[in-house]
Amino acid sequence: VIASNARLIATARDARTLDALEELAPERVQTLSMDVNDEAEVRAGVTRAVAAFGRVDVLVNNAGYGLIGAVEEVSDAEARAQMETNVFGALKVTRAVLPYLREQGSGHILNISSVAGVVSTPGLGIYNASKYALEGWSEALAAELAPLGIKVTLIEPGPFRTDWAGASLVQAARTLEAYDATAGATLRTLKGYTGHQPGDPVKAAAAMIKVVESKNPPLRLPLGEMAVTRIRAKLIAQLSELDAWEKVALDTAFPAGK
Repeated sequence: VIASNARLIATARDARTLDALEELAPERVQTLSMDVNDEAEVRAGVTRAVAAFGRVDVLVNNAGYGLIGAVEEVSDAEARAQMETNVFGALKVTRAVLPYLREQGSGHILNISSVAGVVSTPGLGIYNASKYALEGWSEALAAELAPLGIKVTLIEPGPFRTDWAGASLVQAARTLEAYDATAGATLRTLKGYTGHQPGDPVKAAAAMIKVVESKNPPLRLPLGEMAVTRIRAKLIAQLSELDAWEKVALDTAFPAGK
């Protein structure tokens, strides 16, 4: 983003973690402390961001984390915390920015979903649920905003070389031996994978810039070979199952004329 000569407001719960980023281009980069779970902090941060540069052209909702554990293992508190950040956090920031985008009659919202927002994996069920929810309201939002000149794109990455599967990954406190071959296997895979993921975050950012610059951006953009392959396989299987069960599905209406 900095290389593209854009102006950037970067946020984190602790803005000091972004000092090195601001030093790269202090005249075009500003950092703010913002916890997406704090409504007042979100609204104050958005107000400061608009005051700094006069407008917002692109919002990237990328706050979130992974939670691993079989559905039975995850507590209500752990599940709610996941939803608060991954779903309601993005919703808070979006609602705070939308009045400015509507006034401008332009803008683009990039919601960072995941391949996990399309295809579920044992051990990631609650994380899957959070990304499915993000996909659901983003798709509706895109239809609501299209007549207003505002665009929405869901970014669906596969494994990229970030700390998502490392320090940022939260594991359910409860572990049941019954799920060792499913949820447990996913946990072991992720722990062995971190630091070796095939996706390059710099190239992911370049792809997102390309989306923003496009006159006809997609509603969804998978990133990485694994995301493309898994999503395509899911859609093919879903269509096949729909075809196989179509007669049963359609044979549920009242007879004609009743």
